Amino acid sequence: MALPVVVMISRQELCFDFDAPVERRGTGSLKWDRYKGRDVIPLWVADMDFKAPPAVIEALKERVDHGVFGYTLPPGELVNVIVEMLEREHAWKADPQWLVWLPGLVTGINAACRSVGAPGDAVMTTTPVYPPFLGAPALSGRTLIAVPHRDDGARYVFDFEGMEQAVSGGTRLFLLCNPQNPTGRVFTREELMRLAQICLRHGIVICSDEIHCGLVLDPDAHHVSIAALDREIARQSITLLSPSKTYNLPGLGFSLAVIPDRDLRMQFRTSMEGIVPHVNAFGCLAALAAYRDCGQWRSALLDYLRANRDVVESFVAGTPGISMHHVEATYLAWIDCRALGAEDPASLFERCGVGLSDGRDFGAPGFVRLNFGCARSTLAEALDRMETAIRSHAG
Repeated sequence: MALPVVVMISRQELCFDFDAPVERRGTGSLKWDRYKGRDVIPLWVADMDFKAPPAVIEALKERVDHGVFGYTLPPGELVNVIVEMLEREHAWKADPQWLVWLPGLVTGINAACRSVGAPGDAVMTTTPVYPPFLGAPALSGRTLIAVPHRDDGARYVFDFEGMEQAVSGGTRLFLLCNPQNPTGRVFTREELMRLAQICLRHGIVICSDEIHCGLVLDPDAHHVSIAALDREIARQSITLLSPSKTYNLPGLGFSLAVIPDRDLRMQFRTSMEGIVPHVNAFGCLAALAAYRDCGQWRSALLDYLRANRDVVESFVAGTPGISMHHVEATYLAWIDCRALGAEDPASLFERCGVGLSDGRDFGAPGFVRLNFGCARSTLAEALDRMETAIRSHAG
């Protein structure tokens, strides 16, 4: 692997063993079973290979021991913990009535598209972006307006002029991803305020996917919830949250929407009626334990992910034909492979034993997305294979 990196491990990180590989083959893992029977390291879907926090595992064990799994309401303590978390981490004082429970974030994106405007209206987003953003509008009978991010040479930024020009009279919803998947950006207060002003001026509701907000890696970067900027913006907002990415719980199906405006919240709930199931008991209990009891685990995880990010960035910087910008948040690296001259870079790497997400799915051909939420030994082996693929392609 090009440019080996010396990684400093904090004492806190040593409290939890993120280095220990967990065997996920044969467990029905979407991530690993995609390459069942093949020697391919899967670094594609946003699902970390680490065990859930001990406090979450213990809470689930206690629930299993109880033995009764009837219809379950989210516990009142969970509401309090989430409201306290929003105020503590995001300086956002939310009313408990604003919370709407969801069995998944993608459900929330689709419910937002169905609840704002009418069939034939437009939904705007910026690319590259998480693939469900690109598919949800059509599933709701809406038209997609995709405005590419602008690469300023150091990071991806909003093209505000392009947004203004793309807004149509029927644009009713803006889908925001912050922190941004796949680029790893943490948008600044100034960027979000300018975006919000455009939406307010045109009467556009903002649906903000903030599922990665607990995974800010840079000490000088701070997540800002766009709804927390001011009350007027909050009234035109739907904020989607979940512990699933930060605490590696996606299989438990727990998310929520925070919707301050009563009418918008009722429209959102109406769009869910008869279609969206209630969240399950295990998802609720895992969320409660994660938000309430796992601060130390999360801090240690961030230390580990920072080190993994640094390994990836050093590798990319020392490898001709590929490039990337600094990852401020998430455990995802967005890698530009266009200089390789490979028609399908994802397939190139897969043939050499590394499964990455194809940039075409995010609206950006020529890129791949790499998930570095894995044991460092697994990451090192994957990067070695990527280097082999690049050398082989270069001839």
